[in-house]
Amino acid sequence: MIAYHYPPDRISSGIQRTLKFSRYLLDSDWLPSVLTVHPRAYQRTGDDQLDEIPAKVTVKRAFAVDTARHLSIKGRYPQFLALPDRWSLWWIGAVWSGLFLIVRQRPKILWSTYPIATAHLVALTLQRLSGLPWVADFRDSMTEDHYPNNPTVRRVYRWIERHVIARADKVVFTTPGTMRMYAERYPKISQSKWVIIPNGYDEDNFRSIEPLANQSAIGRPIVLIHSGVLYPSERDPTSFFDAISELKNEKVISSQDL
Repeated sequence: MIAYHYPPDRISSGIQRTLKFSRYLLDSDWLPSVLTVHPRAYQRTGDDQLDEIPAKVTVKRAFAVDTARHLSIKGRYPQFLALPDRWSLWWIGAVWSGLFLIVRQRPKILWSTYPIATAHLVALTLQRLSGLPWVADFRDSMTEDHYPNNPTVRRVYRWIERHVIARADKVVFTTPGTMRMYAERYPKISQSKWVIIPNGYDEDNFRSIEPLANQSAIGRPIVLIHSGVLYPSERDPTSFFDAISELKNEKVISSQDL
């Protein structure tokens, strides 16, 4: 399993998908090994989910740096050091570490997850060298008409994307809409290659709040939580706030109950 986001990362909810896959694949008689980055590559770390990594799961933390933090001078660095992304040098450490794991453990399959783009690039290299079957997981679409915004980065992403789609045995998406977009973009690819595995949640992580949930909620306001990142370029909350404002103006809701 080749993934940038994995505990002790604290910067992205993306760790949950890989962490839970690595945990619950054991129930289906798969024994995962995780190839990820050295913790120095993470902007923020925490140990609160390290104990969720099963003892049976091998975790190989390969050499990696963040170009923007470790190789910049006064905040500037050559763009080629950050293609396809700021963790591109992970490719060097991950390919060597991945080959070591392949020789030592002889896995049945490779699995990689985007983001980060370098993760798919590592898997693409290891697949070419080993010939192993490969499952490529897209938690997000890798490219769209104007994404990434930088044209050079977009071209590199699209090159990686094309090779991933061509070489992977299965390509996994989290939503039907994303799968349809990719099927239209690559019409010559067999429909049997596309698979949907939606995001979900682990009930065990919420056991401790069940007693609170069972208490009477009469007179208490509803609290809405967005446990993730907001950024106007792709996750613009304006429409949501407009709807809340409209409901407040219509006196359907108030600060007393929401």
